[in-house]
Amino acid sequence: MLSDYIRAAMKKAKYERLEDGSYFGRIPGIRGVWANEETEATCREELRNALEDWLIFSIRHGYRIPTIAGINLNAPVTTS
Repeated sequence: MLSDYIRAAMKKAKYERLEDGSYFGRIPGIRGVWANEETEATCREELRNALEDWLIFSIRHGYRIPTIAGINLNAPVTTS
């Protein structure tokens, strides 16, 4: 499920070439996950790494993770 989420999120990634020739990548809907690298390929790789780190941090701390492509990684809320 985690791999499916990462694949789906990366399909939403947006890249742009900056004035200095580097590439900036981000994933709409996931704040704070971005990368800036010399080539689009390395930007894509670093963006994926940033997403993976963000997911681990968010899951560990119980932060809400946006649902992407119907994939919900949030723990279900239980009531006693």
